[in-house]
Amino acid sequence: MTAIRKSLNFPPLVIIFNTELKILDRKTESDLIRDFDNVWHPCTQHKDYETTKPLLVDRAEGIYLFDRQGNRYMDAISSWWVNLMGHNHPRLNASLKNQLEKMAHVMFAGITHQPAIDLASSLVNLSPENLSKVFFSDNGSTSVEVALKMSLQYWQQTGKENKTRFIYLRGGYHGETLGALSVCGMDIFRNKFEKVLANNLEVEGPDCFRCPYGLNRNSCNAECFEPMEKALQENDIAGVIVEPLVQGAAGMKIYPPSYLKKLQSACDSNSVHLIFDEIAVAFGRTGSLFVSEEYKPTFLCLSKGITSGYLPLAATITTDEIYSAFYDDYSRGKFFVHSHSYSANPLACSVANETLTILSENDFMEKLVPKIAKMKQLGQQISDESKWCGEFRQQGMIAALELVKNQESKESFPSESRVGYKVYLEGLKRGVFLRPLGDVIYFIPPLVITEDEITTMMNVAEECIAAVLD
Repeated sequence: MTAIRKSLNFPPLVIIFNTELKILDRKTESDLIRDFDNVWHPCTQHKDYETTKPLLVDRAEGIYLFDRQGNRYMDAISSWWVNLMGHNHPRLNASLKNQLEKMAHVMFAGITHQPAIDLASSLVNLSPENLSKVFFSDNGSTSVEVALKMSLQYWQQTGKENKTRFIYLRGGYHGETLGALSVCGMDIFRNKFEKVLANNLEVEGPDCFRCPYGLNRNSCNAECFEPMEKALQENDIAGVIVEPLVQGAAGMKIYPPSYLKKLQSACDSNSVHLIFDEIAVAFGRTGSLFVSEEYKPTFLCLSKGITSGYLPLAATITTDEIYSAFYDDYSRGKFFVHSHSYSANPLACSVANETLTILSENDFMEKLVPKIAKMKQLGQQISDESKWCGEFRQQGMIAALELVKNQESKESFPSESRVGYKVYLEGLKRGVFLRPLGDVIYFIPPLVITEDEITTMMNVAEECIAAVLD
């Protein structure tokens, strides 16, 4: 490891006349070397650090990250889609401090507490009317694991033991634990672990940018539902899991509500559980609090923005019907044997409660409308003017520019060219953090971003694309 570290291309220290800043710069370099020696970052090829050092963030405020030298970077992706209200929010800070004075953590089996009770009640009141029971865990993957396990156990305990498989969409992403990977439709995440994954059923889902029917998402009748409809005829299907409206990790692939309406009807007709994974899209991201407001999923999985990025927390919300299959004398062994040490952590629940309060006050959701319009206007302008943009797509406060080698054929750039990564590096030079999904440059900023800041974000993205490709 030492030999590798010594080969790192750490440039000479910047000459800074202020002695204090010079010392700080030396410390930064030292810390980055220690990071390379000891830290394994997620979704990262560490060999890249031989030429490009990671951003060492010292503090964060509002929608901005700051390094030790005081350089400012707009957090255009909400630090992996979690930060709703901006960093260092005074009300969220206060809720955390107030709870810290009372209790930091307590186990959640045989013990309950006010923050969890309040949060569960709020989530039930805000969710579709058929959802009434909240199971807390600690991250998005486990929220999905809980839904899958509850579904399987429900069918076992109601005399339909043959229902053991789940349907998932090509391009779908639901986490990276083994259960969640078994319903993942992206090879990059699952292909190394294929031999140990459950035998679930993948079907082709919506691909509106490259629609095989030549239709438009704004006017079609979800003709692409046919593969799902056929798969649902199988008699061993326990449930279907989807990211409603937006397939996030696949590149912010947006598909029409008509697909979900057909899916709801088909699941109901075939006695199949419908699992909505709203981990990435809930809490205002799509322009509404939940996509599921207009549907009746059997399970609703939530995480990410639930605490506005302050602490890990997740929730799986389900129906009285599911719950009742587990409610029996202890001796019958029907209870749900699944737990997390940090389930319903009081600090996390307190911040989540305050996040939901902010979302419900002062016409917060209504004030997103002009921001959504601004993103649409500027994104479409970039798409119209750049020969490298295959499509601009948007759902609420989620937007994406898919870069292509050829607009007419929609041919992608070869992966080894790393166009998206190069755009990201250009963004850092200009003070905007734009971590891409392949060659998809996407925008999921904190909901508190202003229209002026949206203009800056989109203009910088346009500059970066031009710098890399023109």
